[in-house]
Amino acid sequence: MRPTVSEPSRQLSDPGELLLGYLDFLRSAVTAKIAGMSEEDLRTSRLPSGWTPLELLKHLVHMERRWLRWGFLGEPVPEPFGDADATGRWHTGPDDTATDLTAALHAGGEQTRAVCAGLDLATPAATGGRFPAGADDGTGAEPAPTLGWILFHVLQEYARHAGHLDIARELTDGVVGK
Repeated sequence: MRPTVSEPSRQLSDPGELLLGYLDFLRSAVTAKIAGMSEEDLRTSRLPSGWTPLELLKHLVHMERRWLRWGFLGEPVPEPFGDADATGRWHTGPDDTATDLTAALHAGGEQTRAVCAGLDLATPAATGGRFPAGADDGTGAEPAPTLGWILFHVLQEYARHAGHLDIARELTDGVVGK
């Protein structure tokens, strides 16, 4: 169970490229962690919190879209929280498959790279999507975050959830992550 994408080069010093490289690596790690799991295992929770590996995969797809397209670009995104029900609990439908969600995960990564191309990490997110317009109008609303902040946030989500998948996979069939 090894990721198909390696960690970025140890010689790489550009912070933006390091962030994007580690996001690619973690997407690949997540994909590797669910590879070979049966449909039943993907839809079965082995944890007290109740989430399943397929639900976590769907969460990652929506999370990256929320932060980059709806958040950073300010684009309208249908169902930005489509990974969760009204209570905030992650869910999947009968038509959600690991194949489709994995493809969406990697397509989202390509979109993230396209969004970031040529931009400085200090570029502030657009307002009007996830972040309300007028955040700097003296009302005390927090200003929109920078691209660098958003990428670090997305990176820590991937890293944390990749670790969660390590545990879920080991509890499922004894396969341990690297």
